[in-house]
Amino acid sequence: MLRRSTGGARGALKAAGKLARSFATVEKADCVVIGAGVVGLAVAQRLALCGRDVLVLESAPTFGTGTSSRNSEVIHAGIYYPPDSLKAAFCVRGRELLYEYCSERGIPHWQIGKLIVATGPSEVPKLSSLMDRGARNGVDDLRMMDGPEAMRMEPELQCLKALFSPVSGIVDSHSLMLSLVGEAENHRATFSYNTTVVGGHLEGNSMHLHVCETKNLDENGNGQFPLQPELVLVPKVVVNSAGLSAPLLAKRFHGLNDQVIPPAYFARGHYFTLANTKNPPFRHLIYPIPEDGGLGVHVTLDLNGQVKFGPDVEWIDGVDNVSSFLNRFDYSVSASHAERFYPAIRKYYPNLKDGSLEPGYSGIRPKLSALQQLASDFVVQGEEIHGVPGLVNLFGIESPGLTSSMAIAEHIVAKYLT
Repeated sequence: MLRRSTGGARGALKAAGKLARSFATVEKADCVVIGAGVVGLAVAQRLALCGRDVLVLESAPTFGTGTSSRNSEVIHAGIYYPPDSLKAAFCVRGRELLYEYCSERGIPHWQIGKLIVATGPSEVPKLSSLMDRGARNGVDDLRMMDGPEAMRMEPELQCLKALFSPVSGIVDSHSLMLSLVGEAENHRATFSYNTTVVGGHLEGNSMHLHVCETKNLDENGNGQFPLQPELVLVPKVVVNSAGLSAPLLAKRFHGLNDQVIPPAYFARGHYFTLANTKNPPFRHLIYPIPEDGGLGVHVTLDLNGQVKFGPDVEWIDGVDNVSSFLNRFDYSVSASHAERFYPAIRKYYPNLKDGSLEPGYSGIRPKLSALQQLASDFVVQGEEIHGVPGLVNLFGIESPGLTSSMAIAEHIVAKYLT
């Protein structure tokens, strides 16, 4: 529910009290951001700093409960992504903005550095390709290492060669999101949790958003959306940053051309933690050569020194719309799943002991390409694509979405809202 309001959002706050009524109340708004993940929060914060009246609608009880809190918390350098892609540009720029933001505000982070390792002869040329790609993307200080040098840096490591990225790091994603929420609220943004945008329609050139309380959608219980929205919002600007459900939501914007909406795919990634260790075996991030759909089962450390391995890639299907909108994914991690992790990790960490992996957590990647298809780029879709003034759709914001969040927000505001 809406919990505070200022400016043009005041009418929406008043209307929120009528959500239980059987007919839809219509209210105007300035800027509506759908989704309070890290990208939505970065967009809301930047809009609020620009003096816009911002309303953030989030179906969950609080911010960052989806992909934003179920990832590796890595600040990526910008190595993996095709030159001239949005992922490459936003990752490099976002990394700079993120380090600056965290340093200025005391948000816990650590420029820890990363080793991408080749453990077999066939992988060595792929390291060279990654180095060339990273250099083309503007990633500074990349350095190729022979195996002995890399293993002197990390004695528990086994590899033939490694690519060292000193600008990679880790961040406390919750502290980052908490800061973005606080700054947005301090500049008069309003957050409405437990509030789901279930669709919309075009009326003239304006997008009308169909809104209901999440509990009412949940109580529906039949996998269907209510026929009648409980509130209709008519904003000047809509940023669809709904993450996993962003393409499905756009398909429910009646009057929007379906041909411009990409298909949605979902890939689950599991994480395991290293148990019974007082001293972490590694001091840097350790990544294998990327695999189809992900970056491989890698080593990350959190700011408390906990060692994590993951994620793997498990494609899932059969997700209905309501489950996607309400984040009803299976996030369980079975202990038996570790059997797949041990051989992958031992390629570069041969001393990993049996029984040392404990189930951690899992996350879902919002994909725009399926298994064995070329990896897709971020999609930032404005009026020039779909013809709807004031609507910006964000599709496929998977990794490096956390790193790119502030750059995506900068781009949206500069291109569409100034």
